[in-house]
Amino acid sequence: MLLVEDDELMRRSFTVALERYGYEMKAAADGLTGLELFRDEDFDLLILDVMLPGLDGIGLCRRVRETSLVPVLMMSARGDGLDVVAGLEAGADDYVVKPVETSVLVARIRSLLRRAAYAPAPGLAPEHPGGEGPTRSEGATLVFGDLTIDTGGLEVFVSGSPVALTPTELKLLLEFAAHPGVVLERHTLLRDVWEYGWDGDSRVVDLCVQRLRRKLGRDRIETVRGFGYKFRR
Repeated sequence: MLLVEDDELMRRSFTVALERYGYEMKAAADGLTGLELFRDEDFDLLILDVMLPGLDGIGLCRRVRETSLVPVLMMSARGDGLDVVAGLEAGADDYVVKPVETSVLVARIRSLLRRAAYAPAPGLAPEHPGGEGPTRSEGATLVFGDLTIDTGGLEVFVSGSPVALTPTELKLLLEFAAHPGVVLERHTLLRDVWEYGWDGDSRVVDLCVQRLRRKLGRDRIETVRGFGYKFRR
């Protein structure tokens, strides 16, 4: 796991705390060093602070998304929404606001790793430390117009062309596809996709839906104002 955090005290405390939970950690103090580490090694998950010297966390997330679908968790010292929206639009899967308790950070990490285990990279068998998370199994092929979803191989095609989705995007799409024509409320999606056991920030849902629309077509997921979203058959 790669942590990119410029505050030395926080970087050390997060690293030590996560290592105690059994995670193998690498850390960087700035965005460019973090990008170099990311390019040199394979990581299961990235934790990126928003405010970084040189290349900030938003820019780093965008660079990562050019080549990788690795889960990304953003950390922000502000809860005003600007960092949150920018990070999620850049391709982050989730975010936490500092200061954050270790138990909350670990819960978010575990949720992201479960999603990554659910949606392994093409050609790779799903794995997860300690056997957590679901595994790939045989499934049906779902067709919605020009959209095809192979639920066994966990592959998505639009007009016959493969579409690369992050683990979070894929799990959200599968949740929609399992309930075509049904309005799914944001808090339901937060619970079933992001695994929030409490009222979370619905912006993570809205921004992930936006990213799906860009990849699958804007008319595929309908907004039902005041309620949530509906996947069109």
